[in-house]
Amino acid sequence: MIAFMVAGTASGVGKTTTALALMAAYRELGKVVQPFKCGPDFLDAGHHTAICGRACRNLDTWMMSRDANRALFASACRGADVAIVEGMMGLYDGAAGGTEEGSAAELAKLLQLPVVLVLDAAKSARSIAAVVKGFESFDPALRFAGIILNGVSSDRHYRMLEAAIRLVTTTPLLGRIPKDPALKIPERHLGLRTAEEETSSPERAARLAEAARTYLDLKPLPALAQLPEQKSNDEAARPLRAARSVRLGVARDKAFSFYYEDNLDLLREHGAEIIPFSPLHDEALPPNLDGLYLGGGYPELHAETLSANSLLRTAVREFAESGKPVYAECGGMMYLGQSLTALDDRSFPMAGVLPLAFEMTAKLVQFGYVDVELIENCLLGEKGKTVRGHSFHHSRVQIQSTMPLAYCVRYSLSGKSEQEGFTYKNVLASYIHLPFRTNATLVPSLVEALHRNKATEARA
Repeated sequence: MIAFMVAGTASGVGKTTTALALMAAYRELGKVVQPFKCGPDFLDAGHHTAICGRACRNLDTWMMSRDANRALFASACRGADVAIVEGMMGLYDGAAGGTEEGSAAELAKLLQLPVVLVLDAAKSARSIAAVVKGFESFDPALRFAGIILNGVSSDRHYRMLEAAIRLVTTTPLLGRIPKDPALKIPERHLGLRTAEEETSSPERAARLAEAARTYLDLKPLPALAQLPEQKSNDEAARPLRAARSVRLGVARDKAFSFYYEDNLDLLREHGAEIIPFSPLHDEALPPNLDGLYLGGGYPELHAETLSANSLLRTAVREFAESGKPVYAECGGMMYLGQSLTALDDRSFPMAGVLPLAFEMTAKLVQFGYVDVELIENCLLGEKGKTVRGHSFHHSRVQIQSTMPLAYCVRYSLSGKSEQEGFTYKNVLASYIHLPFRTNATLVPSLVEALHRNKATEARA
């Protein structure tokens, strides 16, 4: 199997488009492609899944241990011919300025992946060679398998850049991604538009594959990106055989699509049957559910439709009031509130489970990695447990009644700490997105709460 990372010199240089083009090209060649995203991004991962036909997995050396990343990578690669990992930000950018922790470079070295470096060449000439040389020499432990130039304006421009780059490196220049608006994925306040909106069409996949076929040379990669034989821990990678099962309703539609696929895998391994439902379109919850999981997404873009579906809002409220477990992150928490106010000041009633009102904001309210300590017992475990996650939202709590709080959150970028994690009956709701592999006890705690509720109902 060949495996490599697609990384950029900075954010916005075209690494997502390049990664998607490479994925589409290998699929066109008949290869089974397993995609990965470095870091906590849900949107890029969704586009990868749409192109590859295999669920993208998020890898993250800040939120998860080295062993957890290795196990997840090895497990997801089973049956694949090619593994492509898209980096985040710039190759060497991590959680802090003075360390590689959390960076794409750290992950590439951990998994022994060579790097295909993407550079924005739109306004460059000979100076691009200095950038290439600097990135290659910055960390001698990192291997490079290729260079791809984005935004090249013409063949003449490309030949000028090629001549300069070949003087400073023996790393193969694999080609270029041309200026083509049809290849660019539009953005909005949280990043790229979702895969459901943009990438899932066969036309876009064909366009990406055509760009790779026309402008990229993939021939050097098999020799440079063969994955070294991995020592796998079969016991750690083998799915658990849960003796008991529970039914967990998971909100999945255009409003709620931000889930780490690995979270759902772990829940299945511990005996949870994942039952999808749509708060946008379903008029009732699926039958015989033992709990609900409402992930993040774009509820603000669909607030009017969510609000108009009063039957489902009532069903969710009654489910929570009955004492059944409900876990919600970010957009899912906003849906559980009393109302959601858009930027145009229109307010829409939501499920009314929590005595909270939310309003959208023009700027990010909180962003970055977080350390979380459980300060009260909750669905995810007992007081004192520590986990790591990520915060990224353009909304805030507008009206808040006094509520029990289960989290103490410390934001890595600002250093700010606050209490968060709203609890009500058997509900836990927070802005924080958690990869459940960050702490091995999270999923067992959540699934056990589902079993306790199921047992209580059986005795009633």
